Amino acid sequence: MRLHRLDITAFGPFGGAQSVDFDDLSAAGLFLLHGPTGAGKTSVLDAVCYALYGSVPGARQSGQGMTLRSDHAAPSTRTEVRLELTVAGRRLEITRQPPWERPKKGNRPGTTVDKAQSRLREYDAVAASWKDLSRSHQEIGEEITQVLGMSREQFCQVVLLPQGDFARFLRADAEARGRLLGRLFDTHHFAAVEKRLADRRRATEARVREGDAALLADAHRMQQAAGDAPELPELAPGDPGLAEAVLGWAAIARSTARERLTVAHCARAAAESARAAADRVLDDVREVARLQRRFAEARERAARLEERADAHREDRARMERARKAEAVVPALELRDEAEREHRWASADEEDARARLSGTYADEGAAGLAAAARRASEELGGLESARRAERRLAVLLTEQAELDGEERADEDVLQDAEGWLTEWESTRAELRTRIESAQEAATRAEQLAVQREPAEKRLAAARLRDQLGRDTDDAQARVLRLAERSVEARAHWLDLKEQRLSGIAAELAAGLVEGQPCAVCGGTEHPEPAQKVSGHVDRETEERALAAFQRADEERAEAERRLGVVRQAHAAASAEAGDEPTGRLASLVEELEERYAQARVDASGLHPAQEALLHAERERDRRIAAQQEAAVRAASRDTRRDALERERASLEGELTQARGDAESVAVRAAQLERRAALLGGAAEAARVADDTAQRLKDADARLADAAFRAGFDTPQAAAAAVLDDAAHRDLQHRLDARQSEEAAVRAVLAEAETAAAAQRPPADLATAEQDAVAAARRLQDTVSAWDAAERRRAELDRLSARATASVRRLAPLREEYDRVARMAGLTAGTSADNERKMRLEAYVLAARLEQVAAAATVRLQRMSSGRYTLVHSDDRAGRGRSGLGLHVVDAWTGRERDTATLSGGETFFASLALALGLADVVTDEAGGVRLDTLFIDEGFGSLDEQTLDEVLDVLDALRERDRSVGIVSHVADLRRRVHAQLEVVKERTGSVVRQRGR
Repeated sequence: MRLHRLDITAFGPFGGAQSVDFDDLSAAGLFLLHGPTGAGKTSVLDAVCYALYGSVPGARQSGQGMTLRSDHAAPSTRTEVRLELTVAGRRLEITRQPPWERPKKGNRPGTTVDKAQSRLREYDAVAASWKDLSRSHQEIGEEITQVLGMSREQFCQVVLLPQGDFARFLRADAEARGRLLGRLFDTHHFAAVEKRLADRRRATEARVREGDAALLADAHRMQQAAGDAPELPELAPGDPGLAEAVLGWAAIARSTARERLTVAHCARAAAESARAAADRVLDDVREVARLQRRFAEARERAARLEERADAHREDRARMERARKAEAVVPALELRDEAEREHRWASADEEDARARLSGTYADEGAAGLAAAARRASEELGGLESARRAERRLAVLLTEQAELDGEERADEDVLQDAEGWLTEWESTRAELRTRIESAQEAATRAEQLAVQREPAEKRLAAARLRDQLGRDTDDAQARVLRLAERSVEARAHWLDLKEQRLSGIAAELAAGLVEGQPCAVCGGTEHPEPAQKVSGHVDRETEERALAAFQRADEERAEAERRLGVVRQAHAAASAEAGDEPTGRLASLVEELEERYAQARVDASGLHPAQEALLHAERERDRRIAAQQEAAVRAASRDTRRDALERERASLEGELTQARGDAESVAVRAAQLERRAALLGGAAEAARVADDTAQRLKDADARLADAAFRAGFDTPQAAAAAVLDDAAHRDLQHRLDARQSEEAAVRAVLAEAETAAAAQRPPADLATAEQDAVAAARRLQDTVSAWDAAERRRAELDRLSARATASVRRLAPLREEYDRVARMAGLTAGTSADNERKMRLEAYVLAARLEQVAAAATVRLQRMSSGRYTLVHSDDRAGRGRSGLGLHVVDAWTGRERDTATLSGGETFFASLALALGLADVVTDEAGGVRLDTLFIDEGFGSLDEQTLDEVLDVLDALRERDRSVGIVSHVADLRRRVHAQLEVVKERTGSVVRQRGR
């Protein structure tokens, strides 16, 4: 470790900023740190210690660092220590600022406390710049302790050699030496070993006593678990043979439990087989019962059809009579018309004959009536054909509708079959979409968790970049304001000096004749001083002072703002890391894209689920449509047959009615034209006597038409005529009867149903009772098996634990004997420990022996070969042995205690001891080279010759590229040591003055 530079501001007695260039001082190898008492020599060493460890040695560290601030410092100046050093090949810079109680801002009354600040930087030789490592007090402390390999106490004893402490070490007893060496060599872990061995001895002894009790407790638990097993032997903890008896009894209990488990297992297997057989029988009986019910229901439906067979035949006969009666309808209508005409003819007879003219004017009533009758009869015969033609059109429409329905049902069946063929692939595809969307939703949730930290880090990186620019701007402003403050201060001091130079003229301006002078007291003022050109008065000086104070306040405020910006920049850098902002922005953008894509993919979850639900509903709908189409097809075939028969009948009737005409309508038009020509004459010719004849003729024709239609009387024909509503109702009943007969025949034709009907009636109640009984027997056997299995498992577990306890108990006694022997040896109470030395004392004695050997090398040179330090392991009274320290006097050949040395001898002996201890502690700390040492006081007790020898020894350290700083008041050292660091005490605070070689 080599120190390079130390900067101190407002620390200890130093009110302002002071710098120490250790590289310049160390160039000579030996340098002197001197100054008057209280000037602050030790404070320089305290600053080094504070920079490294954040605290100062001894009682000077109090108040959490608040007392480190200089009372001479300006209120706006913050306390700071900056140390630059090289250790383990690394050049480091440590800056520490203790807590600072400063005035509140904005001219507010009172003060506030700023927290302590720390910063660690490392010089990068490749980049030729400083790199920030940490701003954490804890991290910096751990890093410095690791690279130095020493605690603060070790550093203060090894690097800052306090001679007074080592003089006391020489004269101290073994206990005091042990405390000091324990702090330096950190041997508390050896004491911890002693304590741990003692604790282990007590714990092992307790475990041995508890072993038998735990084993017997497990035996009682096994007895409770075994139930009716044999009784345990009467045993107590510590009885001989306890373990063997317990393990033997446990083996018998386990064997009995396994036999019972085997029996229970066989019973359970038999019950499971019986239960399965009963369930199969019950399923078969239920199926037979269902088929028998189906067959019985079909037979009942067939019986009901048979019961209604007479009514059905009557309906069919009625329908047939209605079709025949349709041919008699025109005659019936004609007879009615003739009857009406007979009533009218009696009143119109004279008027009708008066209007007769033309060819038939001379015809008698009979001729006109005959002509009119013939035309009317032929036209009346076509009325039935008209109805038949209308009915035929209706039938054709219904057939077309049936054909359309058939095509629609075929389309439905084909569509449903095609759709259902693709159902499995469609369902698999929809489920794949759902699973993909669910995975995307999970991925989106994971990415959502990553977004916020990434966005925060990006925001911190942008803030870090902005604060970096703000830091540069603030630093530039601090430099400008600092220069302005320095210029204002220089201007104020110049004006102050000019004013002091011309103060006589300013005082002379206030002289009054006869009044005493404020300087000399004279009442006469023969030649008062006159103000020269450019004289500076008090007001000008105060304006300059106010300008300097304003500039200094602006500088302090700018430095404070710079500190705030630096803290914010450090916090943002700690949060954002070293990753470039562009890279973080790309990562955030990529994360956002992945998150957005995942959300887009996840958004398809609900549509996919809805699509699957819709597809399942569509599947059910299409299956139902298939079934409905099949039912409609059966009904449609029946209806088509009926329509076809009726169509054939109507077409035959229409062919006869229209004759040579294209249609009945054309034929009717021809007849209507002829009847129109004869109608007027017939109406005029009819007279009362003809209407009667016509009525008779109409009756005759009606009787003839009824006879031709197959009716015995016209009244029977009239009764057979149906209106449209009655005709539709009768046709519906006939169609329903046909559909029911087809359904019953289909059920009765099922082979499986017919076979079941031939079997005896199914006894479902008996089968269900047998299945319930088998299930109950199975439940009982499972409960018995479960209880046996739990008993067996519990006995196995407890037996295994008892066996493990027995196995642990044997090595436990061996462990107790071994631990007890080691605990007695390390505590110094064992007979094997001849010197009764504890382990920690033994280690410290070895270290003290190394220190004495290393110190002797320098002590012999300082004492011209007279003295040698040796280690003694003799006991002193009732104290501990192994930490004695004697000096061998080569002049007398005798060994004596170090307390008998004189003051000067004690100094160089303690110096040699300190240097030797530094070497040993350095090796103990991992070999970190200490290139800078400080020795504090003690040189005043040496004579000139001894001082030369001591300085020669210290100067020899330079040969190994070490530098030694001597802290002393001795004036002769200022002449002998050319490189000096002087601490000067002033009213405004101490300052340092450095002089190189």
